[in-house]
This record gives sequence, structure tokens and C-alpha cells, in this order.
Amino acid sequence: MMGDGHPITPDEYLENALKLSKGEHPKVKMANLPRECIRKFFPKRKCFTFDRPTNNRSFLAQLEDVQESQLEPAFKDQAENFCSHIFSNAKTKTLSGGIMVNGNRLGKLLETYVKTISSGDIPCLENAVLALAETENSAAMQKAAKHYVEQMVLKLHFPTETLQDLLNLHTDCEKEAISIFMTHSFKDDTHKFQKELVQILESKKNDFIRQNEEESTKYCQTKLEDLSQTLMEAISQGTFSVPGGYKLYRKEREKIMNNYHQVPRRGIKADEVLQRFLQSLAMTGESILQTDQALTDKEKALEAEQVKREAAEKKKELLEQQQMEMQQNMEAQQRSYEENINQLKKKMEEDRIQILREQEMILDHKLKEQKKLMEEGFNEKAEEMKKEIEDLQTKIKDAESKKSSGLSSILDSFGTALMVMLPGVGKLIGLGIKALGKLVS
Repeated sequence: MMGDGHPITPDEYLENALKLSKGEHPKVKMANLPRECIRKFFPKRKCFTFDRPTNNRSFLAQLEDVQESQLEPAFKDQAENFCSHIFSNAKTKTLSGGIMVNGNRLGKLLETYVKTISSGDIPCLENAVLALAETENSAAMQKAAKHYVEQMVLKLHFPTETLQDLLNLHTDCEKEAISIFMTHSFKDDTHKFQKELVQILESKKNDFIRQNEEESTKYCQTKLEDLSQTLMEAISQGTFSVPGGYKLYRKEREKIMNNYHQVPRRGIKADEVLQRFLQSLAMTGESILQTDQALTDKEKALEAEQVKREAAEKKKELLEQQQMEMQQNMEAQQRSYEENINQLKKKMEEDRIQILREQEMILDHKLKEQKKLMEEGFNEKAEEMKKEIEDLQTKIKDAESKKSSGLSSILDSFGTALMVMLPGVGKLIGLGIKALGKLVS
């Protein structure tokens, strides 16, 4: 390949071909337009030249059927160099912000673009990207929710001994789900899909809690029915309706309670089920006590008072357990809140850095292009680029200076919305917005 009588490389040939022609004639402007577009939109470019695949004219008419052995060696070497360069240097297609475009995403973008053209509207890449984001974010949300449910079902064994056991597992699975959403979502600027994911995971968590309670209740009731069978038969047969019968009744009831406490994996409803069982026996026990002729009136009164104290103590313990579980649930919501905020904060910072990196690359290209235009004698075009360069420099400076304030404002708004969906957060931290400020800083 020759240029000005000297051998030149394919890259040099391309750069010579992209040099602009001087003049104001429309033909000159039309000739320069594709060159300017290539220089503007392809800052990194490389040229490859190819010989004819074959010198056999009959083969040229049906190249797709030609065997590789029938191709010219020079062409095969050139094709191999071209493929090697593509495989080694070509990067994944990306949208603004470093959003990678795989085959599915590219297909959806093209489909939206073609539909717009077919309908007679003016195609807009930004609108196509927003439509793609809507579809992809919905899929990311569903993927994250599905992962959460699958992991909970796989790792959760009903009934759990405590509510905290279930909540700890929830926290781990939720963290993974949020991470999946963050990885597969983009341009969720209003956080519509992340907020919806929060609601879904909270609802699923409550479903697991209800199922856990139901399994515990069912299991404990079955165990108590088995353990109390002898007692119930004795009551129906009047076994305790004799002098000293109340003492026998108390002994049998204590035996049931002791055996019940030895049952493993009763779950979180163990005490509540036991209390309901004891309440169901209260009137029977009172009747046996009052008809026991072996006890004096004073002994009966003392025993009745003792029964009341025990019932009150059990009720107090149950209330304390319920309050503790309520506290644990609020703490789980607080962890959900913090995990969502922290992962969003991390993603936003990564996106900000990526956009800055892209803007700096564009700025570097524009500065080089401006210098090249001046060297080629196109001072007016170089001056036109000066405004673009200054605007871009201003954007970069603004993005760097507004890093904290912009991030804080977005996270503050998102955090406020989260506290509506996770009411335990506000109750637990009291001053929720101030707590958010600590997370953002």
C-alpha cells in the first residue's frame, strides 16, 4: 500500500482518508461529513486490508460454499490477523454508565428501535434504553425475589427454635437477593423496582414467619394431646373426684409439663400453646380443688391463690417473649433498611465513577481531535469544539464537587420511602432520617 510514493500501513491509509477537505462548497461539506462522523464516534480505530479470497472467478460467485483450502493463503493470513485483533481487543458493548449489552439486551434495543421506525416516529436511543431498563429491572427484581425464596426454602427447617434463627437466615438471603438485583438492574433512577423488591421480600419474610408459627403451633398441640391423653381419660372417669384427688391431679399435670419441656424443636409457639392448654384445664382444676374433701377451706384458698400467681407469671413471660420477638423483627427491618441503603450507595458510587471515567475519555478524545484540527488548518472547527470541551470540563467538575450532596439527597429520599415500607425502622431508631445521615456520611 502506497501513499505519496511511499509505503504506508493500513492505519496510516485510514488516517489520510479521514483528513478533511477545505472549502465551503456543499459537495466538500458532504464529503467531509462521513469523515467527521468517523473521527467523532470512533476515537480508537484500526484499518485492515484484505486481498481477494480467491482468484478463481467461479468461486467468487459462491464464496459461502468454497472450502478453506481453496482460499488464497494471503487472504487466510489477513483474516486470521483480523480475528485475532477482534478477539484480543474488542470490548463488550456498553451503554452510557458502563451498562453491558449482552445478546438479549441488544435484541430488545433493536426491537424497540425498529418498532419506533415502523410506526413512523423518530427513533431515540435514550427512549429505547429506558424501555429496556424497565424490562430488565423487572426481570432483575423477579430473579432476586426467586433467589430469596429458593434459599429460604432450602435452608429453613420448620419450626425454628427461636424467631431470631429465622430472622438471621432472612438477613443472609435478603443480602444475596439485593446483590443480585443490583448486579442485573440499571437506570432504576426512581428506585421503583428496588422499593418493590423491598416490599416483596418483607412480605415473603412475614409469610415464612407465619408458616413457622403455624408449624410450631400444630406440632406443640399434637405433642400436648399425646402427653395429656392419660390425664384427660382420668378426668372423664372421675379419677380425681376423691379425697386427695387434687394432689393427684396436680402431680399428673406437672408430669405433663415436665415431659413437654423435654420435647425438642417445639418452636416459637411452645409457651403460648402450653399456656392455652393450662387455661383449658383451669376450670376443671378449680372444680377438683373445691370438691376435694381432704383439704381445708384455708388450704383450698391458698392453693387457688398459688394457681393464680402461676398463671399470671406465665402470662407475663409470654408477653415478654412477644415483646422480645417484636423487637427482633424491628431489628431485622433495620438491617434490611441498612443493607438496601448500603448496596444502593455502593452502586451509585460505582456508576458515578464509571460516568466520570467515560467523560474523561471523551474529553481526552475531544482535546486530541481539537489539536488535530488545528494542525490540519481547520481553526474554525477547532474553535467550535472549544465550547464542547469547556461544557464537558464543567460537567466533570460539577460531578466531582457534588459527590456527597447529590448522593445524600437521593439516599435521603429513598430512605424515607423505605421507612414507610419498614415501619419498624422508624420505631427502633426514633429519628430515622438522622440515622440515614450516618449511613450516607
